[in-house]
Amino acid sequence: MEFIAPELLAYCEDHSSIEDELLQHVKRETFAKVLMPRMLSGHLQGKTLELLVKMLNPKTILEIGTYTGYSGICLARGLGKNGKLITLDINDELEKMVRVFFEKSGLSSKIDYRLGNALDIIPKIEGNFDMVFIDADKANYIKYYELVVERVNPGGIILADNVLWSGKILVEEGKKIDKDTQVILDYNLMVQNDPRVENVLLPIRDGLMLAKKL
Repeated sequence: MEFIAPELLAYCEDHSSIEDELLQHVKRETFAKVLMPRMLSGHLQGKTLELLVKMLNPKTILEIGTYTGYSGICLARGLGKNGKLITLDINDELEKMVRVFFEKSGLSSKIDYRLGNALDIIPKIEGNFDMVFIDADKANYIKYYELVVERVNPGGIILADNVLWSGKILVEEGKKIDKDTQVILDYNLMVQNDPRVENVLLPIRDGLMLAKKL
């Protein structure tokens, strides 16, 4: 997922606000106890999310894909006094761990953690969103976007993770494209051509597509 030299990545992390003890703990526990720990957002992406929230001051954030809660904590830390994060995940096996992390963060009152299929839950959520972070199963990225784009307030943003897909989006001529890679290619092209947003693809971690609602 990392596309720059390890020395440059270390330099970036050394010159970004520190990853505190709680986030370090979440990372250690994830790598020790959870399958596919590379799904964790990590230091640079987490701080990017936190600062975006602080700059944009959204009232309501929707996160699709909680995993072990690292990104959720970062998003919630950026929220103002009356801000709220609704975070969705289908994996109930991680629930106990995630709730402990949220409790330790002191942000439980700002976090609405819901378990189930996001495609079923999202239509039942009342109101609009000021920010959406998509970081769940790649097969449904386009469905998630279509569910939320008209419910994002003007000036709000939709972020999608893993849009560089470990470099697989650079398809060699004649090479077969797997299903997940094709979904990411289709997602990136859809956002690029959507007249309702303006967008930038940021090469942070595994790629972040940022789309601002016009």
